[in-house]
Amino acid sequence: MNILIIRNNSNAAAIDASMLLATYLDSQGVGHQELDSMPLSIESIQGTGADIDMSAFDMVVSLGGDGTILRAARLVGKSRVPILGINFGHLGFLVNSSEDGVVPIVAAALAGDVTREERASLHVDLISEGNVVASRFALNEFSVTRGALGRIIDFGLEISGNHIVDMRGDGLVVSSATGSTAYALSAGGPLVAPDFKGLILVPLAPHSLLSRAIVTDPSDIVEIDLSRNPESREASYFVDGEFISLDEPIDRVLVRKSHNPTILLRYKNEGFYSAISETFFKDIAH
Repeated sequence: MNILIIRNNSNAAAIDASMLLATYLDSQGVGHQELDSMPLSIESIQGTGADIDMSAFDMVVSLGGDGTILRAARLVGKSRVPILGINFGHLGFLVNSSEDGVVPIVAAALAGDVTREERASLHVDLISEGNVVASRFALNEFSVTRGALGRIIDFGLEISGNHIVDMRGDGLVVSSATGSTAYALSAGGPLVAPDFKGLILVPLAPHSLLSRAIVTDPSDIVEIDLSRNPESREASYFVDGEFISLDEPIDRVLVRKSHNPTILLRYKNEGFYSAISETFFKDIAH
């Protein structure tokens, strides 16, 4: 057994927990390696990931909040190594509560006393003049938004070759079910149970009275056509909230469900609906 511990190195509690966990794993004869989460940004992950052989690990323990587990999922990528998230952040929708302590939680995972969830993730291709210039992984969402000049953007939307609409607005979020509790929710999208494998499309501040979110089939491919967006209305691109730096102007973006799910381990799992009730509705009087 070999465990990769990814910790939020800007969080003192997460660092303390990683040291305690390392001591426990040593006492159990379990191999481990520690890795700070902050260097795992979208643009540095390829260099960092080249130094990490994910096939050498049986489990990843993520110590931080949802942001840390998003970075851990990006590093895991196609390897399907399960991720056990333990919350030391502000928002912990994807991670387990740390209330029982990091050692009992990891001990339960080592004993197989956790629930395994397969979460659909996204594959994103950014295209310039007919060539894919960048491909990115996302667990939560891909978003195209207005750029630094702050002007609304023009784009067309197709789903599996069917033209849906030409739109003008602040942009578009393409989300997985996991991401439906994040940016897509803030933009007015629906809460979607995590077993759903399709995509959720949510326009951002569209200049229209008739705009709604769209939920797709798992096999659908979403195409965002930016070929008619003028240079004076530059667009910006993000995966899981992190900016994608590009040298070429982007004409089209293709988003589909990845063939490789992200596997999350849940400790004392109370279920999705209990979680959204506690997270989003606990202050509403019954």
